[in-house]
Amino acid sequence: MAHPDAPHPLRAAAPSRGLSGRHAVPGDKSISHRALMFGALAVGTTEISGLLEGEDVLRTAAAMRALGAEVEQTGPGAWRVAGRGVGGLVEPTDVLDMGNSGTAARLLCGLLAGHPIFAVMTGDASLRKRPMQRVTAPLSATGASFWTRAGGRLPLAVQGAAEALPLDYTLPVASAQVKSACLLAGLCARGTTRIIEPERTRDHTENMLRHFGATVRVEDLAHGRLIELEGQPELAAAPILVPGDPSSAAFLLVAALLVPGSRVTVENVGLNPLRTGLFATLREMGARLTVENARVAGGEPVGDVTAEYGPLQGVEVPPGRAPSMIDEYPVLAVAAAAAAGETRMRGLSELRVKESDRLAATAALLAANGIAARIEGDDLVVTGTSGAIPGGGLVATHMDHRLAMSALVMGLAARAPVAVDDAAFIETSFPGFAALLNLAAGEPAIGPA
Repeated sequence: MAHPDAPHPLRAAAPSRGLSGRHAVPGDKSISHRALMFGALAVGTTEISGLLEGEDVLRTAAAMRALGAEVEQTGPGAWRVAGRGVGGLVEPTDVLDMGNSGTAARLLCGLLAGHPIFAVMTGDASLRKRPMQRVTAPLSATGASFWTRAGGRLPLAVQGAAEALPLDYTLPVASAQVKSACLLAGLCARGTTRIIEPERTRDHTENMLRHFGATVRVEDLAHGRLIELEGQPELAAAPILVPGDPSSAAFLLVAALLVPGSRVTVENVGLNPLRTGLFATLREMGARLTVENARVAGGEPVGDVTAEYGPLQGVEVPPGRAPSMIDEYPVLAVAAAAAAGETRMRGLSELRVKESDRLAATAALLAANGIAARIEGDDLVVTGTSGAIPGGGLVATHMDHRLAMSALVMGLAARAPVAVDDAAFIETSFPGFAALLNLAAGEPAIGPA
């Protein structure tokens, strides 16, 4: 029997027919993390449906329990959180292990900074390599103290502020995680927290703050956006329906665009305009991508997205679009590999501090499968093959689930199978990924390497 921590290699090959059917993907990871955290900060019991039950989100659920909230699963995707109110979290008795989740770790820094408690946080080998200064530096101005390993890395200890001060902070680079951490700390502060971001980033935190009753003001500036939060609100428990994660839907939709004869619909996909940069880019490339049944659920726009196979054309992706598709660049690079002509993705510096150096790793993924790609500064340039991806490579995933899934999508569309050295981490964000793509293919196109 294999050790649970042993590598889990997978291999993907072109199916005998196109992908088809109507499918659902797991709940949005960003919203799932926040639903648990805000439920823990609210007064009353929050009912959550559609929660992503991957390892990353389960780590957040465990952390909220350790901080005093009552968190229980009541059915598939259905969870109940009895909160303690803003400022009511208690000191954990043990180390908080955030596994592979950078989102959970960074948001939790903000949550802890505002409470007068001591806590220690760690993660897996991948997370312990990721820098946290971008969060701990601004949060220190609340009065919280942080101790980390060299380079601002986990394990991390925090002593939260006795009386949290409101922040007035301008983000040096656009980051929804840093913005959200600052807003979470601002909940415990007396007065108004003011955050300026240089570019609009995903606004799930602002939407959820309003959903729970906080006062949030947003103003577009000449160069960026101002978010103001009135501190020490009484958040009231509110039901949350978590939509399907657009970052997860991207893999099945791109696969359908690239595998001849495919037509696939993914239902109930989150369509927040600050998350749909990939869909806009694919349409610019000529993708047959349509949305039906558009509606609003829990303060977030959702719809059913259909992708149909067809030729793609290389494009230039502007740097300003990066915040709305930061997690989708690896799978976009796979689409670019199948397109005609050159695709240039600009301004990808943020990819260097993901689960891996995702920029370098994406270029390596392409090169291993016969695709000409180069990095120029913070740009990734891909020369497409007009649908003739060679494939045949073994991709090093570097414990990065999105790299692994992108490589397997490439294998479905390539002339020769594509293998990944380890796919174990896919379950952290997309439980059942291989099973879902095999269901759409009607055969086991993805299986053990």
